Amino acid sequence: MKEPHPADGSAFAAYLLMIRATDGLTLSQVCALAKLEPSTIQNWIKRGFVPHPIMKKYRERHIARILLIAALRDCMQIDRIGALMTYINGDADDEQDDIISDVALYDIFERVVDSVAHSDLTHESVGEESRRILDEYMDPSPERDRLKEALIVMVIACIAGRYKQEADRLYSDLIKEENHGK
Repeated sequence: MKEPHPADGSAFAAYLLMIRATDGLTLSQVCALAKLEPSTIQNWIKRGFVPHPIMKKYRERHIARILLIAALRDCMQIDRIGALMTYINGDADDEQDDIISDVALYDIFERVVDSVAHSDLTHESVGEESRRILDEYMDPSPERDRLKEALIVMVIACIAGRYKQEADRLYSDLIKEENHGK
């Protein structure tokens, strides 16, 4: 399976450089990076959605999982996100049951989102693009099909969340204009 490399321009490349340069990030650094509160990340760890840090350091797999959950949390219930992560990779603390590394999953997710963000957003179009990108990472298998179906849910939810944020922004601007006119 292909793993992202700092020099390959992958979505996770910049994070890899930072993590490797410091041999892992502290909780406060992860919070700044992901724009999350410490209690949020600690809650996700406690609930089993994110692996426990190693000697209080967050490494590639931790940060990739945190970024994935953060990308989905505005559009999906946290319990559903956790179940989706478990559906893909089992126990967060056990890498042996993973279909794909969290880093590769993050990279694929970002590539599919970027690829379909401005296209006709359908189950079929997202599925086709997910399959095309997954072809670069892994051979056909039942696990890959499982991953593709989970990616479809993740990508559509992420893009729906972006549309919701844009609608909220537009609504806020509309109300500001209305109040200025009075």
